[in-house]
Amino acid sequence: MPDFAYIARDGQGERVTGSLSAASQREVVNILSERSLFPLEVTVEKTAKRFTLGRPVKGQAMALVYAQLAALLRSGVPLLRSLDVLRNQAAKPILKEVLGDVRDRIEEGETLGDGMARHTNVFSEMAVNMVRAGGEGGFLEEALERVAIFSEQQEDLKSRTIGALAYPVFLAIVGSLVITGLIVFIVPQFDSMFDRLRQMGQLPFVTDWLLNFSAALRQWGLYIIAALVVVLLVVRGRLQTDSGKRTRDLVKIRLPLFGIVFRNFAVARFCRVLGTLLRNGVPILTSLDISREAAGNRILSEAIGNASENITAGETLAGPLAASGHFPDTVVEMITVAEESNTLDSVLVDIADGLEKRTSRALDLAVRLLEPIMLLLMAGIVLFVVVALLVPIIRMSSTFG
Repeated sequence: MPDFAYIARDGQGERVTGSLSAASQREVVNILSERSLFPLEVTVEKTAKRFTLGRPVKGQAMALVYAQLAALLRSGVPLLRSLDVLRNQAAKPILKEVLGDVRDRIEEGETLGDGMARHTNVFSEMAVNMVRAGGEGGFLEEALERVAIFSEQQEDLKSRTIGALAYPVFLAIVGSLVITGLIVFIVPQFDSMFDRLRQMGQLPFVTDWLLNFSAALRQWGLYIIAALVVVLLVVRGRLQTDSGKRTRDLVKIRLPLFGIVFRNFAVARFCRVLGTLLRNGVPILTSLDISREAAGNRILSEAIGNASENITAGETLAGPLAASGHFPDTVVEMITVAEESNTLDSVLVDIADGLEKRTSRALDLAVRLLEPIMLLLMAGIVLFVVVALLVPIIRMSSTFG
């Protein structure tokens, strides 16, 4: 919802200023009237996005913030004082400013979740929803601790994935540079040597194609690079739209080799968040709304949204999840049994634990397979170039020997 800045007067005629999140100016006026304030001016607050241009804070740092805030609150330190402590010890200026802004808004009457929701470049949507649910359900400290664990797990997974993919990516970059240099600089040296075979019509097709490709690459290489840059920029802009993000998420879970990894991690996040919320007494419909965002995949979120509608109509959770075709059969069966035995909260957490362990092993295996695949691909391209150049040389030696 947009933020609105207002100027109003209270019952004593004193001037009051502030800001509110609302769907429209009319809603702001109604809220002010309920607070016995007479609105003088209500405008869209343009400063609400002042932090979105800053550099995002790393997930590891945010995990530490959540854990420290939970520890302070458990120790009996008031929320405002806790935020002051975190702001004073924050190393990044953007984090210091954001925490200060959240603290000021809480002092004005907003909740912690609403204050965090104004800075989506720092606080993830999952964190905001978990904190809101914790504040409403009376388990804010546990919600913050769970968000800290989630954030740390995601950072660990990201680090492991980047570390595992470093060598295959290095192979791909170096191999591409070597092959490009071979085609652009070495292959053209044989062009004049093969002129006589070309005139006699004895030049192999693969060699002729390789020479033409090399010439085209030398002539149009810069234009090809510029076109690729333009395409990447267009695709990047397209992915910022809702339809583009949905397409990206669909492609992610359908990728060969890695699609099942992306899907299982998303399902595990959904199950863990849903189980944690249900364990703390949050109603199932509210829990589903929060956990569908935690999945981080729009395709799965749509399936979970359909499940929410079916539950409202009195049906089970497992049915629509199974009908979507995006949830593993074992997960659906375990949810079915858990619903029948009324142990859904604990079973969901167990599902998340098991699924994360199995998927981590699958990720390690996929990365191990990727390395020889990259080596074989690069070796195959080099072999093709070498054979395309050796065949006419052998033919020349036998023809003119």
